[in-house]
Amino acid sequence: MTERTSGLPHDEPDEAPEGFREQPRYAPTVQRVYADDRIEVTWEPAFCIHVGECLRGLPAVFDTRRRPWIIVDNGSPGEIGEVIQRCPTGGALHFRRLDGGPQEPVPEETTVQERPNGPLFVRGNVRIFGQDRTMVRQDTRLALCRCGASANKPFCDGSHRKVGFRTTRGPA
Repeated sequence: MTERTSGLPHDEPDEAPEGFREQPRYAPTVQRVYADDRIEVTWEPAFCIHVGECLRGLPAVFDTRRRPWIIVDNGSPGEIGEVIQRCPTGGALHFRRLDGGPQEPVPEETTVQERPNGPLFVRGNVRIFGQDRTMVRQDTRLALCRCGASANKPFCDGSHRKVGFRTTRGPA
């Protein structure tokens, strides 16, 4: 295993430690790659909102209490790919199969799902453009801020928990 630096999720994300975004490893330019000869997993901490699908889905591979926190040798490429696809923030986790197995699919349809008291989960072939019309990000899974408090707009950074953002149901 090498490390190089460069279904529906649960309603409530796991609690992240206060101030975790200020840690250098969460800088927007940080990217970590964990690989063996079968699969390559890319993690971009700036997009991780700690929903915890990876931790619950495959704890032998994903464990935040150890370093490195991802050990791809501890799971099959199929299992790892399945769990990563459950992550609502594709920017946080992606995979590339090196063993000839199926690659991460691009959804044929774009969907947007409101999360209770949280972000919008977007799936599809999504391109986000800035006000200057330059592409900010192209991805297949994103969590977009709707509380207004994110320091990583338009992406969610988990600030909705800190500011007590609440949603209410409107008329049907």
